[in-house]
Amino acid sequence: MDLENAGMTAGLAYAVSTAKRAGLTRDLPHGPEDLQWVANSATLVYGNSDAVLVDTFVTVAQNADLVDWVGSFGRNLTHVYITHGHGDHFFGIKQILDAFPDAKPVATKGSLGKAHEMVTPAWLDGFWEQLFPGQIPSPVLVPDLIDGTSIDLEGHRLEVIEAGLTDTADTTSMWVPDLRLIVAGDVAYNDTHPFLAESTPESREHWAQATERLAELHPMAVVAGHKKPELPDLPEILAETAAYLRDFDRISAQTTTAVDLYDAMLQLYPRRANPGSLWGGAKAAKGAP
Repeated sequence: MDLENAGMTAGLAYAVSTAKRAGLTRDLPHGPEDLQWVANSATLVYGNSDAVLVDTFVTVAQNADLVDWVGSFGRNLTHVYITHGHGDHFFGIKQILDAFPDAKPVATKGSLGKAHEMVTPAWLDGFWEQLFPGQIPSPVLVPDLIDGTSIDLEGHRLEVIEAGLTDTADTTSMWVPDLRLIVAGDVAYNDTHPFLAESTPESREHWAQATERLAELHPMAVVAGHKKPELPDLPEILAETAAYLRDFDRISAQTTTAVDLYDAMLQLYPRRANPGSLWGGAKAAKGAP
């Protein structure tokens, strides 16, 4: 797990922790073997006494480390905000609550719909446990419905921004105006291939426009839901995510097979982490080879 501290103003600060794991798509025809992983991020926004955690990790071990990391700040954790309903972002809720029983896990109504889908046997046993055998926390808890569209942290507003369908349905980001910080969830990716398996040409354009709307806030920092741990959280990743999505559709229109699309995108983006996401997206766009 990597730790990154940044951004402090008027008694408010944030820090980012990342945890590497295997990607979800593992049948790649080829690709850079040293990049066949993905790192999730979790962000702690904290004041003088209290803190809010945005997203958790996948496995028991990763979330145990996350608990220790949050505890190292010595703050009272009031909320765990989940940006969207993919399991790798909320599976750690129970471990967080065991350590911080006063914290309230929350998400939007749309995110909750996806989260409840993730804990059905078809997904939990048939998908996640198959990929991470014996490593998924049990039982898996889903968050509660957030009250309103923001969280108060010692008088600072942490605002929910709805993004709609990006890498899945009903995704969100969190905007912290007093830090000029966007915790983007999976609306933005930082030098990592986006998860495209649930997307379409129409939704990818909507996704690109969602990143552009976030950029209009003129943030000073943007934390991607998936990032290379060593990279800074630069606002430029919003434009980079939009460019990647439009490149994927442009090249998709010029290619016939999943392999052709995958190869052409790898030539354009040879050193992004997790090429499995690109391969999964190519297969979704063109059909299995």
